Amino acid sequence: MARTDLRASLAERAAAPAVLPALTAGGLTWRPATRDDVDALLELRNLVAETDGEPYRESREELLEILDAPWHRLDTDSVLGHDAAGALRAYGYVETMPGDTARVRAFLWGAVHPDRRGEGIGRQLFAWQEARARQLLAATGKDLPGRLAGFLEDTAPAAKVRLFERAGFTPRRFYSDLERDLRDLAAHPLPVVELDDGLRLVPLGEEHDEPARLAHNDAFRDHWGSEPQTREQWRSGRSTYAPEWSFVVVDPAPDVDALLADPATDAETAAALRAGEPLVVGYQIAARYTADFAVRGYPFGYTDILGVRRGYRGRKVAVALLAAAMRAFAADGMAVAALDVDTQNPSGAHGLYASLGYRKRHGSRLLTIEL
Repeated sequence: MARTDLRASLAERAAAPAVLPALTAGGLTWRPATRDDVDALLELRNLVAETDGEPYRESREELLEILDAPWHRLDTDSVLGHDAAGALRAYGYVETMPGDTARVRAFLWGAVHPDRRGEGIGRQLFAWQEARARQLLAATGKDLPGRLAGFLEDTAPAAKVRLFERAGFTPRRFYSDLERDLRDLAAHPLPVVELDDGLRLVPLGEEHDEPARLAHNDAFRDHWGSEPQTREQWRSGRSTYAPEWSFVVVDPAPDVDALLADPATDAETAAALRAGEPLVVGYQIAARYTADFAVRGYPFGYTDILGVRRGYRGRKVAVALLAAAMRAFAADGMAVAALDVDTQNPSGAHGLYASLGYRKRHGSRLLTIEL
């Protein structure tokens, strides 16, 4: 990856246009999205997912969480294109994250109705999104590296891939959607893990929620592309959260003095230790994506986030969490356990999942322009 020249400010590197490109293709009428558009937007997004072979569908509750997220400025960062009859035919929006501290990111999301492709709508919409993303990065006031980013499923149509390529986006990261069959645990048993030094695996209760966020920010500090999550971000998007499938590993007697003296201990964790709050050292947060069951052809339990504090790696914490989750999935009649992993994960997670019987079902990639 080419190094970003930080001698210029982010505002200069972003090269944001003063005026956004016009949206004229296809004779559509454009306006910002609102919460009232949820049903039309849901119908379009799921039609696109079906047409393009994507392995998931969205629920109304999930989409409302996106529209309602307090850091989303729909009035300036989103557009919907309607035809003469008022039917939604295209959408696009740009998302920035409030917790970014090392690199400021702007994500581009959008699609065109399958019946209206090939009219130049997607090209103009993508140009609008990129221009708006550059404006947002330039306006942050953060003199940090910047990134324009977008995701593509492996099944994405060639025309959409070309949009990214022509704009100068380059594939940076590849992700695998993995599954582990749970239908015959007698023949393919799950591991039994004994944690050492008093570590305890317990269900994720409300008292563990904030400690789990702190553990997450520590666990993902060395992961490519990851940025700290604020409390607001961490608490958002919970319509699919499955607490009955979620677990944490807690150290009930941490060496507080040693942790406070360790320069790798972040300020928020240090404050929590001084306050005597629980020290979560690993977490597995699960989700129930019922809208996807029909797409996959069977019910499944999904590990949304898994992480282990860096100082506690190598102690079978992740294996214990995954085994507990898979047992909970199976007890509820789920046919498989599923999750998504960065194929270059620095913690060796891909090898861990393979050793537990996970196999690839689908893939996606992240494409970026580094600023």
